[in-house]
Amino acid sequence: MPVTIYDVAREAGVSMATVSRVVNGNPNVKPATRKKVLETIERLGYRPNAVARGLASKKTTTVGVVIPDISNPFFAEVVRGIEDIARMYHYNIILSNSDKNVDKELSLINTLLEKQVDGLLFMGGEVTEEHLNIFKTSTVPIVLAATKDSQNMFPSVDIDHYQAAKDAVEAFIQYGHQRIALITGPLTDPLTGLARFEGYKDALREANIPFREDYVRVGNYRYESGMEAMKFFLELSDRPTAVFATSDEMAVGAIHAIQDKGLTVPDDIEVRGFDNIPISSMVRPLLSTVSQPQYDIGAVAMRFLTKHMNEEPITEQNVILEHELINRSSTK
Repeated sequence: MPVTIYDVAREAGVSMATVSRVVNGNPNVKPATRKKVLETIERLGYRPNAVARGLASKKTTTVGVVIPDISNPFFAEVVRGIEDIARMYHYNIILSNSDKNVDKELSLINTLLEKQVDGLLFMGGEVTEEHLNIFKTSTVPIVLAATKDSQNMFPSVDIDHYQAAKDAVEAFIQYGHQRIALITGPLTDPLTGLARFEGYKDALREANIPFREDYVRVGNYRYESGMEAMKFFLELSDRPTAVFATSDEMAVGAIHAIQDKGLTVPDDIEVRGFDNIPISSMVRPLLSTVSQPQYDIGAVAMRFLTKHMNEEPITEQNVILEHELINRSSTK
C-alpha cells in the first residue's frame, strides 16, 4: 500500500495538519518539528498525492504547453524559458507536441483543459476560429507564445515579424543589392509566413525595386525546402545576388545548394536566415540571421501566465519583444 500522510504523522508523532504544513512549505512549523517530519518522509518514501491536493485547493500547480514541433531547435529554446520560470514559481509543465496539425492542436488543448491544468501556453501557427472557440470556453488563463490571434483577444508574447523581415531586406538594399530573393514559409499563416512576405515586398517597394514572382519560393522552414528553392534560383538567367530565408534551416539549405553549384557565399551570393538557432553558428560560412529572443519569448510568456493565474495586475496584454540583425560571414 502507498504511504499516506496519516502514516507520516503517526511515525513522526505529529498531526496530519503539521505534515501538510511541512509539505506545502508553510513557515509556521518549528525547525525541530520540520526536521523530524522531513526525515520521516524520506525514510518512509512518502510522496504527496497531487490529485488529492488539487481537489482540496482546486489547483494542480500544473501548466499545459502545446508546442508545434519539439524537434525544432527554436521551440526547444522557447520551452527552456517556459520551464525555468515555471520552476521558479513552483509549477510543473505538461508538454504536448502537435506536429503543426490543427486537428491535433485542438485535441491536445481539450485534453489538457480536461486534466484541470491551472493555465495553458499555446504555441502554433495560425490561431483559427476553432482555436478561439475552445479558448473562449476555458475556465483557466491562456497565453499565446510565438504567435497571437488576429483580434488580440488573448494575451500573447511575440516579435514583429513584418518589421523583422523588412529590416533584413533593407540591410541587403543598403549594401547595393537589387536582385534579392525570398525563401519564405507558408503564406497561409498570416502572422509569420505572410507577415514576413509582406515585409519583404514593402522593403522592395519603398526602394523602387520591382517585385518578381520568380524571386519568391515557398518552403516549410526545413533544410530540404531551402535547398530546393535555392536550386530553382540558381537556374535563373539572372540569378539573385542576395537571398533572405525566413528560417535558419532553409538558409543553411540555400548555402549548401550554392556551394554544390561551385559558387561561394557571400562572394557570389549573400544569404541571411531567420531565428538565430544554434545551427547558424555551426555552418560555414557562419550564418547572418534575424535573431528572435527565443528563451525570452518562453520566459516572458510563462511569467505572463503566472500573473493571470494568480490574478496579479497586468499592464499589457500583447507583448512585442525586440528582434536583432546578426551579421556573420554569409553576408558582406
